[in-house]
Amino acid sequence: MLKIKKIIKFLINLLNTQRELDNIKIQLAKNFFLNLRLNLKNIKDIEEVFYKVFSQNEEDGIIQYLLYSLKIKDPKFVEIGTENYSESNTRYIYETSYCNGLIIDGHKNLKEEISKFLPLYKGNLKIYNNFIEPKSIIEILKKNNFDKDLDIFSIDIDGIDYWVIKELPNKISKIFIAEYNPYFGPDLEITVPYIKNFNRTNYHYSNLCYGSSLKAIINVLKTKGFTFIGSNGLKNNAFFVLNEFSNLISLNKPSQNLFEYTNAKYREGRDINNNLTYHNPQDVINIIENCEIIDLKDNQKKKIRDCF
Repeated sequence: MLKIKKIIKFLINLLNTQRELDNIKIQLAKNFFLNLRLNLKNIKDIEEVFYKVFSQNEEDGIIQYLLYSLKIKDPKFVEIGTENYSESNTRYIYETSYCNGLIIDGHKNLKEEISKFLPLYKGNLKIYNNFIEPKSIIEILKKNNFDKDLDIFSIDIDGIDYWVIKELPNKISKIFIAEYNPYFGPDLEITVPYIKNFNRTNYHYSNLCYGSSLKAIINVLKTKGFTFIGSNGLKNNAFFVLNEFSNLISLNKPSQNLFEYTNAKYREGRDINNNLTYHNPQDVINIIENCEIIDLKDNQKKKIRDCF
C-alpha cells in the first residue's frame, strides 16, 4: 500500500510539474506575440512568425499573426483531428482566452485525457469524441452550434480531409488551416479516394499515401472563398483567409510555384514492419507509385505513377 501511495504521489507531482512548464511556455509565448503585434505591418515573410507553444510545428505563431491582422480578440474555432489535444493548433488560443471551441477526434477517452492537463471548467470547450465522415460533418457542426460565425477552422485527419472540406459551406470561417500531403508534389491535383474509416497505415504500409495534394486543397478552398497565404515550416499545413480579409495580410503573396510549399522537411516513412525508414522526400513517389488516388482534373481513379 505504501508503494502505491508513493507512485500516486509521484504521478501527481509529475502532472503539477507539467502544468508549471506549460504555464512557463504560455508566458514566454505572450512576450513573443507582444513583439509580433507591435511589428505587425512590417512582417513580410511568414517564417518570421513561426512559433511553437502547443502546436506540432510552429503553427501557433502563424495563427496569432492572423488573429492580430484580422483583429479577432475572442476567436470561435473548430479543430478536427486533435488526438488528445496536448499538441494542437487551437490549444494555446483556448488556454489564453477560454473562448468557444469545438474539437473533434476519435481518440479513445478524449475528454478524460484532456482533463488531465486542461481545466475544462473554464471557457466553453465542446468535445465530440468520434470519427467523422464527409456526409455527417454539417450535422455535427449544427448540433453543437458551430456551423456559422467561426473565426478558425482547422482540419488534420491524415486521410479524407479533401472530402470533408468539400462538404463544408462557403466562407465557413475567417481563417482556415488544412493539412496536405507534400509528397504528392506541387503540380498534381489529387487526393486519396473516399474510404470510410480511412487509415493511412492500412492504405499503404509506408504511411505516406494519405490526404491530398496542396494544389487540390488550394483549389477546393478557392471555390469556398479563401485565399492561400502560405504554409508552416515543415510544409504540411496550409493557411488561408477569406478573400475579403486578404488585404489585411501584410505578407508577401505566395509564389505561384508550389514547389516552395511541397519541399517536405520531415521523413516519416515506414517499412512493412512499421519501422521508420528515413527515406528522402524525393524518393517517396517511387515508394507509393502503385497507390490508387483520385485525379481531380478528370475525377478518375488512377495509380500515382500514371499521373506523372
